[in-house]
Amino acid sequence: MAILLWFRQDLRLHDHPALRWAIATGEPILPLYCLDPRQFGQTSFGFAKTGPHRAQFLLQSLADLRRALRDRGSDLVVRQGYPEQVIGDLVQSLGLDGVIWHTPVTQEELAVDAALCDRLVSLGVDYQRHWDGTLYHPDQLPFSLADLPELFTPFRQRVEQQSRLARPDPSPDLLPPLEALAALDRGEIPCLADLGLATPTPDPRAVMMFRGGEGTALERLQYYLWDSDRLKTYKQTRNQMVGADYSSKLSPWLALGCLSARQVYAEVKAYEAERGSNESTYWLVFELLWRDYFRFIAAKHGDRLFYPSGLRRLAVPWRLDRAEFDSWRQGLTGFPLVDANLRELAATGFMSNRGRQNIASFLTKNLGLDWRLGAEWFESCLIDYDVCSNYGNWAYTAGVGNDGRGFRYFNILKQAQDYDPEGKYVKLWLPELAALPAAKVHQPWQLLPVEQRRWGVQLGVDYPHPMVDLVESVKQNQARYRSAHELPVDP
Repeated sequence: MAILLWFRQDLRLHDHPALRWAIATGEPILPLYCLDPRQFGQTSFGFAKTGPHRAQFLLQSLADLRRALRDRGSDLVVRQGYPEQVIGDLVQSLGLDGVIWHTPVTQEELAVDAALCDRLVSLGVDYQRHWDGTLYHPDQLPFSLADLPELFTPFRQRVEQQSRLARPDPSPDLLPPLEALAALDRGEIPCLADLGLATPTPDPRAVMMFRGGEGTALERLQYYLWDSDRLKTYKQTRNQMVGADYSSKLSPWLALGCLSARQVYAEVKAYEAERGSNESTYWLVFELLWRDYFRFIAAKHGDRLFYPSGLRRLAVPWRLDRAEFDSWRQGLTGFPLVDANLRELAATGFMSNRGRQNIASFLTKNLGLDWRLGAEWFESCLIDYDVCSNYGNWAYTAGVGNDGRGFRYFNILKQAQDYDPEGKYVKLWLPELAALPAAKVHQPWQLLPVEQRRWGVQLGVDYPHPMVDLVESVKQNQARYRSAHELPVDP
C-alpha cells in the first residue's frame, strides 16, 4: 500500500538516499517526522537536552520540509512520541508495506533503531536502512571502519588519494501523492511552548539570524560561495569571531541534514572550475572531511566516545565542581575571551570555531573539569549540534580523543591578542568592559583602582576576578593529566 519514510537528521529532499530508494519502488510514500520526548528531557548532568535555540531551528526546519513536500504533491506527517511505538502503530493501523530511514551511529539513536526493528519484525514488515550524513559512504573508504586510522591526517591522506565521491542527487520534482491515506491526520508541528520551552529573544549582536530549513540552507550556500564570493578567502578569515561572513556558517544546516555535505562539495568543485581553486576552497572540503572522520570514529568505537576516559582510555582525575562549571557556562570566569564566547552561546545558540576551542581548553586544561560537562552544555545550546562532531571535538580538546599530542592547551591571552587584538568581539558581548582601551580589555584584572574608576569597571562587582591563574592552573592540570593511567582494552 505504501512505504513509510522516517525523517531524522536528514531534513531535506536533495541528495537523500532513503528518499531516492523509496521513489524507485514506485509505491506511495508516507513521510514522517517524530518528535521523541527523550530528546526534550535532560542530559546526564541535568541540562535541557534540546534547548530553545536548537529546538527553534528544528521546528523551522520541519516547517520548511513540510512546505517542500507539499509543493511536490506530498506532505509531512508529524507525531510526538517514541518513534518505535509511533511507527509501529502507523504501520499496523495503515497496513504499510515497509519502512525506510537513515541509520545512525551513536548509542541513544541505535537503541531506538533496535527497538523499532524488533517491532517491525514482530509485525512481519520489511525495512531498509541507508547510510547518510557524510561526504563519503563507508563503502567508498580505502579501509573498513574497523581499520579506520586513529589519527585524522592518515585518514585524510588515504581518502584524498584513493576514494572517489558520487555526485549528489537533485531534489525530485514530484512525489507520489498520499491519496490512499487521504483521511490520515497529518499532525501539527508543535510550538516551543508545547515542548516546554520559551521562545528565545533574537539578539542583534548575533553573527547572523539563522533560520532552519533546506531552502535557507541552499540560499546560504549560494550566497557564501557565489554571490558574496567569500569562499576565496575562507581560510584567511575563518578564525574571526564577529560578523556573518568570516566563515560559511553552514554547520547548523549540515547538522540537521537540511544540507547535504555532497551538495556543498559539488558546489565547491563548480566554484573551482569557474573561478579557480586555492587554499581556501580546499579548506572548506578539509573541514567536511573532519565531519566525516568524527562520524566514522563514532561508528568504530561506539559508546567509548562518551566515557570520561575517552578513546584513549586515560583515567584522568577530572573534577566535578558544579559551582565552577556554572561560572564557566554563565561567562563569569574573569577571562574576557572565554566569557564573551559563552555569553554569545547562551544568547544565540552559536559561537565561532575559534571560540569553541578556547573555551573547551579553558574548561579542561585550566579548570580541570570533566569535559563531558562542556559537551553536554553544547548539546543543549548549539544550533549546529552534531553528536559525533561535538563529542569527538571535546574529547580531542580534553586530550582523550584523536590527538596524538596529548596535553595540548590554548594560551587564552595569546589567542585574544591574535584573534581579537582591538577587543571588538569582547566589547560586543561584555558591555561592562566596553569603555576599556584595547590594551587593557583582555586583562582587566591588571587595572589599577584609579583605572577602574576612570573606565567605570569595579572588579568583583561589575566584572569578576579571574577564577584561576592561567599559568599555574595549566601546570597543575598537566601534572594530573600525566599521572593518568591507561585503562585496559575492553574484552
